[in-house]
Amino acid sequence: MALLDLLGRKWALRVIWELRDGEAVTFRALQERCGGVSSSVLTQRVGELREAGVLEDAARGYRLTEEGTRLLDAYGPLGAWAERWARRSARG
Repeated sequence: MALLDLLGRKWALRVIWELRDGEAVTFRALQERCGGVSSSVLTQRVGELREAGVLEDAARGYRLTEEGTRLLDAYGPLGAWAERWARRSARG
């Protein structure tokens, strides 16, 4: 349940999504990709995700760990569920 609490925090899922290509990303580039996140919040999320074993330091910034990549694999089914939910909600 602790991981779900972490993923429910603002910007956590977006940070993981923005690292999906597997390349290391600098803090500044990650902040730009997340468009609108403050540096203090991003610092906090990156630290929490590192502590959870989802992100790791890389030579040129941050990247997903193997576990982070596995977690990213769960986005597909979640996205499909969200699309079905949105269609049902729109029909009202």
